[in-house]
Amino acid sequence: MRATWNGTTIAESDDTVVVEGNHYFPLESVASGVLVKSDTHSTCPWKGEASYYSLAVDGETNPDAAWFYPEPKEAAAQIKGRVAFWRGVTIGD
Repeated sequence: MRATWNGTTIAESDDTVVVEGNHYFPLESVASGVLVKSDTHSTCPWKGEASYYSLAVDGETNPDAAWFYPEPKEAAAQIKGRVAFWRGVTIGD
């Protein structure tokens, strides 16, 4: 699977985990330098607390366009160390 934003591939992996229709990419499959830490957090009742990254590509920023669960609950253990995308990021083969 490939994640692209503004015509740039930001992540690519044959090892994504799909949860609730979202592809979670291994963190190491994300292009270097595109993730910028955000102070945003949200909570999912069964996955736990999510943290966010903004994307920085070619001088443009997409705020909070990636999220991850640093310490997912047991039911979501398979997404630890993985990141998912939204807000205009295209996911496809």
